[in-house]
Amino acid sequence: MIEVAPYLSVNRIAYFSMEVGIREEMHTYSGGLGLLAGDAARSAADLDLPMVFVTLASREGSNKQEIDADGNQIDAPDPWNPEEWAIPIGALVAVKIEGRQVWIRPWLYELASPRGPKIPVILLDTNVSENDPRDRIITNRLYFGDQKDRIKQEAVLGIGGVRVLRALGFSIDTYHLNEGHAAFLSLALLDQHRINRIPGIPEPFSYDVHAVREKCVFTTHTPVEAGHDRFDYADVRSIVGDLIEFDQLKLLAGADKLNMTRLALNLSRYANGVARRHAETAQKMFPEYKISTVTNGAHVPTWMHPAIAELFRTIAPHWAYQLDELLKADQMPPDALWAAHQKAKGELLAHIRATTGVEMDPEVPLIGFARRMTGYKRPDLLFHDVERLKAIGQRYPFQVVMAGKSHPRDFEGKGMIRGIHAHMRAIDSIPMTFLPNYSIAVANKLVSGVDVWLNNPVPPLEASGTSGMKAAFNGVLNFSVLDGWWLEGWEEGVTGWSIGTDGSDSSATAHANDMYGKLESTVLPLYCENRARWIWMMQQTIAKIGAVFNSTRMMRRYATEAYLRS
Repeated sequence: MIEVAPYLSVNRIAYFSMEVGIREEMHTYSGGLGLLAGDAARSAADLDLPMVFVTLASREGSNKQEIDADGNQIDAPDPWNPEEWAIPIGALVAVKIEGRQVWIRPWLYELASPRGPKIPVILLDTNVSENDPRDRIITNRLYFGDQKDRIKQEAVLGIGGVRVLRALGFSIDTYHLNEGHAAFLSLALLDQHRINRIPGIPEPFSYDVHAVREKCVFTTHTPVEAGHDRFDYADVRSIVGDLIEFDQLKLLAGADKLNMTRLALNLSRYANGVARRHAETAQKMFPEYKISTVTNGAHVPTWMHPAIAELFRTIAPHWAYQLDELLKADQMPPDALWAAHQKAKGELLAHIRATTGVEMDPEVPLIGFARRMTGYKRPDLLFHDVERLKAIGQRYPFQVVMAGKSHPRDFEGKGMIRGIHAHMRAIDSIPMTFLPNYSIAVANKLVSGVDVWLNNPVPPLEASGTSGMKAAFNGVLNFSVLDGWWLEGWEEGVTGWSIGTDGSDSSATAHANDMYGKLESTVLPLYCENRARWIWMMQQTIAKIGAVFNSTRMMRRYATEAYLRS
């Protein structure tokens, strides 16, 4: 209790997320959702927002990726020790799972802003001696197991998280559900707001639904069906029992299956997508709800390379907390900006050499692609026409570095990784490599060290995407399909380039042909023949994207539009 006492009287907003990318050494994240949550926490600390973040301890991480000689992804746990980074809080809270009392130990990690304020991050851990061995592993591995395992994890997060905060003494006014994984928390709140039905009045609920809605806001992060959890009611009832009366649960979560997204939408007063186009897509998916927009952002001080950050301090000493100062990027001396970029590039090339043995040339343009490796992100689109790709490389030499993991059960994604490695082995005229075990540290090197950031998902399935923002903070130029945040940040020939046009043919062939055409006619010639214009575009992308697509702006918007009640 004493460890969280400083926060109890002021921290009124609770942000719940299955994953939070806090730091490299703490493997409490899987990909973009967790890294976004981590950047949200960093900006909340910078802004001194009265928030507490709640997530799972995930002692075995998500997935440590190794690549064998044939390009196969080898999956393994990625363990870390909470004892080394967090403080155990002396309070155990129980949730009933499969009829057993499952005890949850909260750990406290204090995420500090360089300005001084701290944000508490509560990590929920069932690996305690009081639990049955079957229950000790619930929070060990992020997104592990089958649907029943997911129900258990999400029950620990949502129901257990609410109970932990209450046991610690927090008095929460607003709960932010970061994706549907946390929707069980709304049922835990309903259970606290029971009402007596009035005889003769056809009131469908035995709970004060309005009171719970007033406490909850919800962010949906993907239009991809697999990203919206649906659970069999029989499984939910056998695992967590009847959290509320069963007939009423069906009214809130769906007639056939428990749809966690619909549950969250029905029990939240505010819901948003994570880019304008994504909100439009989500609105079509859920037309009976109002879907607002808060475009994602990334934490600039975390993702900007130190050499560029130091150069910026000569222009605007306090830019890290006054991000509109990034608009002064055109005042950065071009030669100094290029030297800072080349330093970052040299560090990436050294990492590539040490990790893969591949030698690359700092004077040759380097294209980077790093995403979760799954079908709709089309990580293999660059190799759609290998002969044309090789012909472009003969005219304008370039290099390629890629990274990204597939979910252990995403066999299509694993096949793409295998295919990418086969292409890289077969193309000996273009230096190419794949960095294994994509992580915060690898991402930091990639977003600052490449020259061009490639992104080519199937529209409109890219909800937002933040890696391109991180690249832009470093003057790396985006080359992307017009989807997600890039529709808002794109200025052709200024902040980067588009692949295709909005609403045009989005087939793999059409997008690949446009990508090859611009690579050969615009992107690579500009790098090779007009360095001054290239550096000017670097300045523009830092200014126009850095000053807008940052997590400080994102959290200010959440605070004013979602957390504060009108």
